[in-house]
Amino acid sequence: MDGVQLKLALQEYAAEIGIDELKITTADPFLVLKRRLQAQQEKGFASGFEEPDLDLRTTPSLLVEDAASIIAIAVAYPSTLKHAPRGKEGERRGIFCRSSWGLDYHQALRQRLTLLEEKIQELSPGARTRSMVDTGELVDRAVAERAGIGFSGKNCSIISEEHGSYLYLGELITDLVLPPDQPVEELCGTCNKCIDACPTDALVEPGVIDAKRCISFLTQTKTLLPEPFRMALGNRLYGCDTCQQVCPYNRKKNATHHAELQPDPEQVKPLLVPLLSMSNREFKSRFGTLSGAWRGKKPIQRNAICALVHYRDKSAMDALRLMTESDAREDMRALALWAVGRIGGIEEKSYIESRLATDVAVDVQTEGQRLLEEWGEADAISTAHL
Repeated sequence: MDGVQLKLALQEYAAEIGIDELKITTADPFLVLKRRLQAQQEKGFASGFEEPDLDLRTTPSLLVEDAASIIAIAVAYPSTLKHAPRGKEGERRGIFCRSSWGLDYHQALRQRLTLLEEKIQELSPGARTRSMVDTGELVDRAVAERAGIGFSGKNCSIISEEHGSYLYLGELITDLVLPPDQPVEELCGTCNKCIDACPTDALVEPGVIDAKRCISFLTQTKTLLPEPFRMALGNRLYGCDTCQQVCPYNRKKNATHHAELQPDPEQVKPLLVPLLSMSNREFKSRFGTLSGAWRGKKPIQRNAICALVHYRDKSAMDALRLMTESDAREDMRALALWAVGRIGGIEEKSYIESRLATDVAVDVQTEGQRLLEEWGEADAISTAHL
């Protein structure tokens, strides 16, 4: 079986196992990408989650001996949450982004890539292969762009005219010589909706993202966020879809044909207050199948606190006070104290003072003192106008 026949056989098989797009690119080094990644690092735009070795990220032959081709795959995921529970006063809810709905996409893609590797061995015994999702060395979006899955949009997402940008991406490096597909034309044109809509101005220019300002990245960190970023989270518990929601290519794009990727409404839009007291075991049982659970419960709980402040949810005050008084994590006690002050306002001054007298942890002192100073300045301004 020659390369053309093998490619056609793999594309036919891909459709049978739930792969929406399978295209090929060469295993040549990604030279332009390497320069872009170097510039990104120099400007401090990298998130820190990536593989640090730029040679490994851009040179497929370092990953597979005699690498000749890369098979790029894409699987479309849903964008519409049917029967979504409605939040209301006293029962506010947070949201996981669309790429964290349904089965963890790492599992979904690895299952498909494993089947694809097995098929390659059946059709071409002895072929070298190595597959990866976004936790691997290669930059999946760069592979998908060069293979013609879609074009790289101004929001840094791969955009397909057929599927939009709601796509999970994976790749498989092989020593087989397969006929490559051609990249597709960039079609953003003069549209800047994603750049204009970004809540934190993380899209610093078309196709360039400051990952450390991106809400999708920020929701996955575990440390205290600067207050402007806390407020920018809104009700997001994990990830951010804003730059994709406003993209014209995503209108009416809602993939419903992969059963395992369909969301459980209560799982992806949960009540906020119960999250604050959830144990590790409860968290894993409730959310462990989601990709958004990969960093554990702490980021989700932290983001839930920020969401409660976003809603000014006074029904959460008892749960927040309990956190400030009993949580073993210093930074989470501090954030809960901040939330009490932000929701309750200056009426909580005596409570804040009592906690500062009791809890000497640095983060707690910092958050509490900042609230008191802010209220003190407000009092001074008010008195000056009398």
